[in-house]
Amino acid sequence: MNKVFTQSKSLRDIDTHYCPGCGHGILHRLVAEVIDELGLREKTIGVAPVGCAVIAYDYWSFDCTEAAHGRALAVATAIKRCRPNLAVFTYQGDGDLASIGLAETVHAANRGENLTCIFVNNACYGMTGGQMAPTTIIGQKTTTTPWGRSPSNGDGWPLKVSEMLAPLEGVCFVARATITNPNAVLKTKNYIKKAFCNQMENKGFSLVEILSPCPTVWQKEPTQAMRWIEEEMVKVFPLGVIKDKA
Repeated sequence: MNKVFTQSKSLRDIDTHYCPGCGHGILHRLVAEVIDELGLREKTIGVAPVGCAVIAYDYWSFDCTEAAHGRALAVATAIKRCRPNLAVFTYQGDGDLASIGLAETVHAANRGENLTCIFVNNACYGMTGGQMAPTTIIGQKTTTTPWGRSPSNGDGWPLKVSEMLAPLEGVCFVARATITNPNAVLKTKNYIKKAFCNQMENKGFSLVEILSPCPTVWQKEPTQAMRWIEEEMVKVFPLGVIKDKA
């Protein structure tokens, strides 16, 4: 018998604006499915800052607001403190969360804000031209590192945000996953669900980092981009649960 696909109530049926092979579409669906399964659609507020996912609210059928570049967790903190009964989450890229918004990220985590943070790591600035991001790996070519990122050139090393936040007392849950194959997608969904459950149980700050492809900036075919994550990115950013205080 053919299985009938059921559209998530939290996901709008519209055409995508993302590049072919981009991971945001998969992640939007996972977030929507988790919110539906937990019965949170009428009490959820998403915060999308500047970046490729700046119009994530076009795809989700629940309340969302936009934040200035890097300030998503500051905005989310204000919303959650005013309406503690709501499920409040941020959806942020690496340039946003780990560069211009690093202070907001660290302090929200350190305060133990009861929030869920979805961190999309594609190792580049996708929207603004493909520049080096804090998470760009050594040797990776970007528009600002045309010969590859090199510490000897003053480029520094990739910033491992999850490992950096995990020791903070206010952090409840940190995990890193991918969306490179069906099993990985299911594991990512489980991490996202746990991060939302932690919030609704008032357990503190939860972050799920997802290694996601950017075929356009990486100049790779979508399948090549997925393989590059599995063969190169996971060497720098190991997968799995990094902290589970709950």
